[in-house]
Amino acid sequence: MIDRADYFAAKLEYETDASDVHADLRAGTPIVVIDVRSAEAWAQGRVAGATHMHYSEIETRAPAEIPSDSEVVVYCWSPGCNAGAKGALAFSRLGYSVREMIGGFEYWVREGYPVEDADGVHHRPVDPLTGIPRVRNRA
Repeated sequence: MIDRADYFAAKLEYETDASDVHADLRAGTPIVVIDVRSAEAWAQGRVAGATHMHYSEIETRAPAEIPSDSEVVVYCWSPGCNAGAKGALAFSRLGYSVREMIGGFEYWVREGYPVEDADGVHHRPVDPLTGIPRVRNRA
């Protein structure tokens, strides 16, 4: 029987969430964020600064494009999508240190973090059920 503490420690080694990824990016932590969704989903919007690499392309593209010592974070659309797990598996098989961003792009958007699309980088409204609305200075 696995110890509960060992289970949760292992889980946190392989998963992260939108707020932790955002904090890492703001702090300048060297992570490579990979969007493993379709080209159509990528065009609708993505984590600002992410790289698009559909999970089916990782085996051939990653060795040429992502340094092997990179800390990689993958994400798909939402908790109802398993493309992130497929992407994490593909990176793992190549020997990368990889974590899956639970909640995917849906929770990134719902928490109000920077979204990039063809029009540039912007923020969508924060969902009060998942994120804390930013307070603007009233100067």
